[in-house]
Amino acid sequence: MTASALYVGKVHHRRLRPKVHALAYRVFQLYLDLDEAQALSDESRVFGFNRTRLISLHERDHGDGSDVPLKTQIERKAAAAGFATGGPVRMLTLPRVLGYAFNPITLFFCHDAEGELSAVVHQVNSTFGERCFYVLPANGGDVVEQTAAKKMHVSPFLAMDHAYAFRVTRPAEVFALGIKVTRDGATFLTASFTGERRPFTDKALLAAWAQHPLLTVKVIAGIHWEALKLFLKGVPLVPFPPLHGEGGLARSDRTGGEVAGYSPAPEGHFRTPPP
Repeated sequence: MTASALYVGKVHHRRLRPKVHALAYRVFQLYLDLDEAQALSDESRVFGFNRTRLISLHERDHGDGSDVPLKTQIERKAAAAGFATGGPVRMLTLPRVLGYAFNPITLFFCHDAEGELSAVVHQVNSTFGERCFYVLPANGGDVVEQTAAKKMHVSPFLAMDHAYAFRVTRPAEVFALGIKVTRDGATFLTASFTGERRPFTDKALLAAWAQHPLLTVKVIAGIHWEALKLFLKGVPLVPFPPLHGEGGLARSDRTGGEVAGYSPAPEGHFRTPPP
């Protein structure tokens, strides 16, 4: 029996300021143990690991986009932040579907040599082609609660002076992720995903795909459609932060390298490499 699975469920977003705006849509996500990925790919006619299939996962869509194995990259980030590694690294992510990938957020669950969850790495991806990582501790219990200052410009309707509060349940028969975006004690946006576990089999993958045949296209198209509706509601646009500046965001180059001006791991910020 593998640790890998699918989670089929629904995403909810609710914006509270300066205008109320809500949306919900159904998705499925892969929960993939990176030590199992190649074997799952070899045994499947539907799923491909680093190769094109109906549903696939390419390591270069994640991490810094380099040829360094993804598990190695994530373990290095966790170790640099002082967290124990040596056990499984499991990721929750939208797959490539029909060769197209876009993930607003991917979670990496890092375990120590005894198999205990030690850290959760949140990889946030923007529609501007940039990536940012938040390497945060996994406290005890079935629910992991974490906070972090915002490090990357993601939405053209939210400034940089916000913070994230993450609430993550340990993957079981039901998985839930909650995100709250706050500033000065006020909540500006909430987002969540709740999904039910399915086995990582070709039958389950095909059933999920049949319900969401253009999953990742739907996600990226939906982001832009909802942005248009916010704009038409009169929500003001926030300019992209300057390239450099004291205490400000430094944007990455196109090579996928670490951003100049950022502190090194655990928080890194990368430009997605071209396909």
